[in-house]
Parts: sequence; C-alpha cells; structure tokens
Amino acid sequence: MHHKYMDKNSKMRHPAQKSLFFAYFCAGKQLAGDEKMALSETLYGKTPEQLAAVCAELGMPRFAAKQLARWLYAKHVEDPMRMSDIAAAHRAKLAERFRPAFTPPARITESADGTKKYLYRTQQGAWIESAYIPDGERATLCVSSQAGCRMGCKFCATGRQGLQHSLTTAEILNQIVSLPERDSLTNVVFMGMGEPLDNLDNLLPALEVLTSAWGFGWSPTRITVSTAGVASRLERFLEATQVHLAVSLHNPFPHERAEIMPVEKAWPIREVVEILRRYDFTHQRRVSFEYIVMSGLNDSPRHIRELCRLLDGIKCRINLIRFHKIPGSPYFSPDDRAMIAFRDALTAKGIHTTIRTSRGEDIQAACGLLSTAQNEAAQF
Repeated sequence: MHHKYMDKNSKMRHPAQKSLFFAYFCAGKQLAGDEKMALSETLYGKTPEQLAAVCAELGMPRFAAKQLARWLYAKHVEDPMRMSDIAAAHRAKLAERFRPAFTPPARITESADGTKKYLYRTQQGAWIESAYIPDGERATLCVSSQAGCRMGCKFCATGRQGLQHSLTTAEILNQIVSLPERDSLTNVVFMGMGEPLDNLDNLLPALEVLTSAWGFGWSPTRITVSTAGVASRLERFLEATQVHLAVSLHNPFPHERAEIMPVEKAWPIREVVEILRRYDFTHQRRVSFEYIVMSGLNDSPRHIRELCRLLDGIKCRINLIRFHKIPGSPYFSPDDRAMIAFRDALTAKGIHTTIRTSRGEDIQAACGLLSTAQNEAAQF
C-alpha cells in the first residue's frame, strides 16, 4: 500500500469527547453541545427549493434558481463568478454570501487489491474517510455521513471513537464530487463512518441531489443506505426516498444483539422489522440485512433458525461479512468453510444469502475498520 499526502501542513485535532449515546437513546435528542458551532454556508448541496429561497433573499429573479442548479449539479461549478448567465451584481452577492464546498482529499491510501481510502477534513476540523472499491465493470464508493459515530457497536472501529459531528449535505456530496474516479462510479453506499439516519436532515437533501433530474440524475437503485436500526426515523426515510436499504442485524436475539449493538436497547430489531413489513420490497427497491459473522457468537444453528423466524415474509437478502479484527476486540471470524456452511444453511431455508468479499483490509478500509482516531491525535 502507499499514501499520497495532499495537505502535509494540516493540523489534527485532539480526540473528541466520548459519545454519550446511551443518554441520547433514552432522551431521543441530540447530544448537548452537538454541532453548536456556527457553520458558514455553501451553495452546493442546496435543493431547487432552497436555491429559490436564496434568490428571494438576495433579490434575484426566481428563475435564477434553475440556473444555479444547472451550474452546480450539471456542470459541477460552485464559483458564482464563473456562472456567466447570472447577472454580475448577483454573482458578487453569491460569492460574498457562500463559501466553497469542494475540498480535495488530504490523503489517499491505496490497497494491494485496488481499493482506495480517502481522508477528508471537515469544516469543524474533524476527519472522515471514504473508500473507493473497483470491481471489474462495477465501481462503488463507500461514503460517510458523520465524523465518528454515536451508535457504539462493539465490532466497529468508528463506533469506538464516538461522535464528533454530523456532516453537512455539502460534506456528504464532496466525497463524491471530489473523487478522481467520479465519472467511473456505478454505485454509492452509505456504509462509511456514522449512522446515516442519525443525520437524516442532511442525508435526504444529498439523496435528492443524487437522484433528481435537476441533480446528478442517478437511478435510486445505484444507492444503498445502511442503518443500525434507528426505528424512529426509518419511516421518514422510506417515505422520502426509493434507494436501497441495508439493515445492520448481526444477531437475531435481542439480548445478544444488545451486547454488541447498544442501539437494540432503544430501537429493538423486531420493531425495525415490523416497520419494514409495511413496505413493498418486491420490485426495484431492495432491503438487505448485514450480518458480520463472529465465531461462536452468532453463527450457531439456533441463530439460523431465529433469523428465519425474524425475517419470515420479507423479501430480502442476507449479506454475510467476515469480521475484520480491530485492536483489543475479543471477536474473530470463522474460517471459509464455516462461512460457506452458514451461507448454505440460510439459503436452504429460503433466504437469499451471499458472502461479501473483503476489500481494502490492508489499509483499514474494509467493513468496520474506518476510523480517524489516530488522525485526530496526530499530525501527518
């Protein structure tokens, strides 16, 4: 593997305070002090409705909102001074009012298997990572929705560092727009750092930009959003979008799941599944369940039986994922023979089950390994 440093003078912050996720779960509110810092606005990331509000505020004609959307999302031009069909006086107002959104990666790390990990600095000074995964004619970008995460899953490196802050819509989209391989992308998965549904107010506009005719114009089937199961926001997400959904399951027994996924205590997986039963996944939109297999913990015949009971009647697939070792973790992945046997047992029960290929493990870019804790405490 090798690194490319693009900002060698960047200074790293000290680690953020430990997440108070349990208090958050109990109260159902944002953490005290979370995201109180006033952020300067970006034009990029705004929907036509929001752009129309900007035009009204600055005394611009309403039709200028469509012009702005075309410059931003068809031409990927965010500098108002380059928007030649906007009146010069209005361009000057826009340039004064909004800051640039596009920021290049601070570091690029490449795996032996071709996977690339990109490190970005956020406006608030935290760090996030995304992973580009080429695979033949398919090229997937795994993007982050938050700097850190408050969910605290025991098998995930991101969860260990707690939550620094949620990303803005522009910071979410910047991971795609600034990607050198942007034009080769076939799919985007929100499976990087953070819990996407914990940042729904910025996630939904980003998805709207990606899938609308006035935006990127992508089919929703090119996008998958993963969630640990934030049931209180799941219906809003399902009603507002048509993108694929992936639910982090990892154990069908509530008490066992709660030991590795504290989110179970607030939003039980059975509640999540009952919500999903009310939606149609028999056409283009898919729902899948992610299942990191940990030897002796969640891979027994009784787990297979309970998975079948839990998911009975839902058209879905289960993606089995090898556990990728993180420092100090007591868990480990079964060998290939055991993984195949687990997959075949579920398939025999009528659940379409696959084993996800591990990519980028040598650069800490595989599932569960993204973490910027070291970057927060060090200067590179």
